[in-house]
Amino acid sequence: MQAQEENPLEELLRLAADEPAHRPAFCDALLEAQVFLLGTTGQVEGEGQVNLEAGSEVQIQHWERTDGSPVIPFFTSLAVLQQSIDEEQTYMELPVRSLFEMTLGATLMLNPKSDYGKEFVPAEVEQLLNHGVSRMPEQRVVEKETQVLLGQPAEYPSKLVDSLTQLFALNSNVQRAYLALMHDPSVDEKAHLIIGVEADGDAEKVINAAGNVAGDLAAEGEPVDLCRVTPGEEGLSEYFINETTPFYEKKWGAKLKSFLGFGRA
Repeated sequence: MQAQEENPLEELLRLAADEPAHRPAFCDALLEAQVFLLGTTGQVEGEGQVNLEAGSEVQIQHWERTDGSPVIPFFTSLAVLQQSIDEEQTYMELPVRSLFEMTLGATLMLNPKSDYGKEFVPAEVEQLLNHGVSRMPEQRVVEKETQVLLGQPAEYPSKLVDSLTQLFALNSNVQRAYLALMHDPSVDEKAHLIIGVEADGDAEKVINAAGNVAGDLAAEGEPVDLCRVTPGEEGLSEYFINETTPFYEKKWGAKLKSFLGFGRA
């Protein structure tokens, strides 16, 4: 039997399952996507397509997980939906944002009977709607001059660096990225990793994305800090630029992006 051709969202879902660097791009694509779900409307059901008007009532089908808890299934394409059911059923096509907004508080499952699926719990859905990422990093503002200890980790976090390198290669505004181990005795009992990102323009989006990738890969309970690196600025920026070697530079990213088949840099 011929394999079903992936659409772009399904490709990103598959890539994101195996590599955290693709998860921010998957979230971006998902929020702009049209998806399919099982259910009915208050209108007379019949053959063919029915366009819903604002304020229309819909009944969305829930499935049960093995523990008996309810979950709302939704699908990246009509073909994937059809492969997931045993008999003919009515379905709807909705923008993901509309689906998330009308089901706030519920748990949803994308492509539940496929090789690659994704569960969305209520808190994650709210973060996606409000911020475009599955979780927001906690922000901390240093309000007074603080002395911290900086150095390089004895055990290099290769997987984290590899994933962040792939992420930064997909973001053309990132110029360089740095890594260090930082210990602020006034805040933490032990040192933890800090990633410095030098980027043009608005760096907030890529730093938030890097925070999500780092959160997926850091050891449980271990924080990873991120900060923006600005040439000519004292403090952490000065340390990263003058005392360390970047683990990522844009000129390397262009080659990596081409090598991995991401298109032109």
